[in-house]
Amino acid sequence: MGGMDMGSGMLQTLNMALARAYWYIIAGVLALLAIVRTLNYVQNWFRLRISQTKSVQYPTKPTNIYMQIWATMTAIGREMSYPQLYVPYPGLSWMTPPPMGRILVLLAYWAVIIYMISAGAIIKDAYFWERIAFRNAWVTVTQMPFLYLLASKTNVIGFITGMSYERLNWLHRWVARTMFVTASVHGWHFWTEWTRAEILEIELEMMPMVKYGLGAWGILLWMVVTSFKPFRSMAYEIFVVQHIIAAILFIYIVWVHVPDYARYNIWFTVAAICSDRAFRLALLAWQNIKFNPNNSRCKGGQRFGHQTQVTVVGDSMTILTVKDVHFKWRAGQHLYLWLPRVGAFEAHPYTIACPHQVPETCICNSVQLVIRSHSGFSKRLHTFATKMAASGKKQTLTALVAGPYGRPPRWDIFETLVLISASTGTSFTLPILESVLQTRSATCTKKIDFILTARQGEEIGFYHERLHEAIALAADRGIDLSVHIAVTGHGQLELIESSLSSASARTTNPEKKVQPVDNSNKMRFPITTDCEATGDQRRAFNSSDSTAVEKTSDFEAVTSSGCCAARKSVLPASADDAHIHHYSSRPDVAEFIRRAVEATGGETGVIVCGGTSLVSRVRTSVAKLSDERAVHKGTGAQGIHLHVEEYCF
Repeated sequence: MGGMDMGSGMLQTLNMALARAYWYIIAGVLALLAIVRTLNYVQNWFRLRISQTKSVQYPTKPTNIYMQIWATMTAIGREMSYPQLYVPYPGLSWMTPPPMGRILVLLAYWAVIIYMISAGAIIKDAYFWERIAFRNAWVTVTQMPFLYLLASKTNVIGFITGMSYERLNWLHRWVARTMFVTASVHGWHFWTEWTRAEILEIELEMMPMVKYGLGAWGILLWMVVTSFKPFRSMAYEIFVVQHIIAAILFIYIVWVHVPDYARYNIWFTVAAICSDRAFRLALLAWQNIKFNPNNSRCKGGQRFGHQTQVTVVGDSMTILTVKDVHFKWRAGQHLYLWLPRVGAFEAHPYTIACPHQVPETCICNSVQLVIRSHSGFSKRLHTFATKMAASGKKQTLTALVAGPYGRPPRWDIFETLVLISASTGTSFTLPILESVLQTRSATCTKKIDFILTARQGEEIGFYHERLHEAIALAADRGIDLSVHIAVTGHGQLELIESSLSSASARTTNPEKKVQPVDNSNKMRFPITTDCEATGDQRRAFNSSDSTAVEKTSDFEAVTSSGCCAARKSVLPASADDAHIHHYSSRPDVAEFIRRAVEATGGETGVIVCGGTSLVSRVRTSVAKLSDERAVHKGTGAQGIHLHVEEYCF
């Protein structure tokens, strides 16, 4: 505050002590989360080690009293954190509150902030207004480094806790909103004091830092309002640009506003930003600049960036194959994509839609991305790819990538996996399925239920080949894989058959012309509607059809654009016995989860990727089922782990 102290004497000493205590609390929470992470790592290590011995039927069950205690504590924490209330009204779904776990975290955070702004400050004397104003000034500026740390893609918080930046971003927004409240209390108390003393105009004229304070408050108000989902989703690219500019201006104005002895918070903030940007810049250069590219290895090597194959699927999907990336990734991670010809100054995050291939199946380490056209960049990309395909030009671009980002859990430590996705959310769940089936090491997984819903048939057809290969691979691994697909759009179920029949060729090299496949390699598989499904399958769907229809369709392997090497073989005849069930009604995910949990003898992992409606339904269903079965509370019922990826801006 320029020449004015943020309190004096004993009051200033107490304010600074509270500021230190704030960071002690954060350090303590991080230490606790690091311990939890370590214990979970040890538990997973034991599970995988036990799974190597065939004598243990359920390696995911606790084997001693200590693991049982930890499992019980984990179950209680999950039951409290999973439920979520959904606001189903059109136009108001953005007001859906956070899940209960995040609400509890916010309540704990707010309890600390309320204590800090009130402890020893609410005393009715001559300094009442000034004391509270100074206290809230300290509380506001103390939160500033934490706010910017949570916004960084690479930060010490994520490194310690094992959480990726996108899973901390919600807290970043709420800390900003909390800062806005404390900053408003800070300014309002000074304003009230000056008005009561009739010196408001004098303060505004003689104290420049007051104007800087008002400016900082105005910028913070702007960032808080524009960060609400309706404004973010209007034009996300514009939101990002203006948000970055506002964040930089906010740092400078606060630096001018606060006194020297409080500026350590600003330098802490600047250090967090600079370290994050330096690491990301180095990562971008390392991943996209090659001094000696090997052009013969995958016909995609180049010095700058990566050659990217672009394919249009239907009216809304674009498939990108980024070649020759020299990094490994895990199923569930994402990267940032920059296509200068489509968006000169735009980098967007997309889930890596294929598992990391073993050396025998891929020699160029390609990454596949599935991008659905909405607006902005994705729409321009789809339009660009469509024009390239129509003109007959070579459908390749130069792309720059940064990543991979995300810290997903191990997927092979659960006895049963339930993978639930909506539309292009399959680009998240399908690589998880493939990674579990392709792993060479011992795995705890014995059963997998794969559930996919979409409105359009074209969104389903793209995934059919990989799902059939997964069925064959699961049979070889002795894993029970069940695939259920719901196409909810009117008349869209028929489009799947036409989509499958159009896949009539395979190749041994995607760079060469596709060659036809001998008819003897064709396979047939049944497609069922919910009316002819089994009893359990019928209960898992809200049936709306009254006529049983049985269809068959020829399906032939096609070359995957996600890897340089072609898929090795067409499915064997034994795959005829593994049904992929199609339905025309919306799935009852709660019933699917219940059947999977009740059939397993160990821990179940539920992974969901979709919109807020689907995610909140799954959250609440898992919490309700866990509480109903009294998981790890003496009933013998085993745990249910939930991992959520939600569509959001």
